[in-house]
Amino acid sequence: MAQIFHPSFNTISKVSIFGAIFFLGAVIYGWDTLLRSPYATQVNVAREQPVPFSHKHHVAGLGIDCRFCHSTVEESAFAGIPATKTCMGCHATVWKDAEILEPVRASLRDDRPIEWTRVHDLPDFAYFDHSVHVAKGVGCSTCHGRVDQMPLMWRVNTLNMDWCLSCHRDPAPNLRPRDSIFDMRWDPDTLDANQRAQLMMDYHVESMTDCSVCHR
Repeated sequence: MAQIFHPSFNTISKVSIFGAIFFLGAVIYGWDTLLRSPYATQVNVAREQPVPFSHKHHVAGLGIDCRFCHSTVEESAFAGIPATKTCMGCHATVWKDAEILEPVRASLRDDRPIEWTRVHDLPDFAYFDHSVHVAKGVGCSTCHGRVDQMPLMWRVNTLNMDWCLSCHRDPAPNLRPRDSIFDMRWDPDTLDANQRAQLMMDYHVESMTDCSVCHR
């Protein structure tokens, strides 16, 4: 029987198979890179807000404690967003006629909450409790970064599962004394390994990587 395909087809088929494998690998690598890029994670990307609120001005400049605005961070899963009345407690007299603050005044006048854009927004299938982390010695800046240096708010961490698990596997490096939880300038290098181990014992912290911890 005469040969149907030219012998060169053997080479072409081999090249095609290996080419498809390399192409598939390149696609997977590209997709993974995209998912970890600032485009997808929003890391270091300042989010536009209805009012350009500056944490740098309010925290570093005025010395306002995190809990003044995020009043439920120590007692509930949600850290809380300040009511307009909280803002107007100062801005009824400070910059009271500034055009940039008109959305705040309108919110109070119309009794309608300001629709802030959430910067740290976890998927609905992931459960996170602020109060638990605060009680266990995890400081605000560990997850949110140095917000006292942010004119506008942005993420400094991906909030991806592998990032969360890196802490859940080894919590000790991320613990601090409770009186330093809200201190933006606290340096983790002030503690040695023995002190971190002591905090693990004092706060009853364990390595928790079971799926049900976050996915309930």
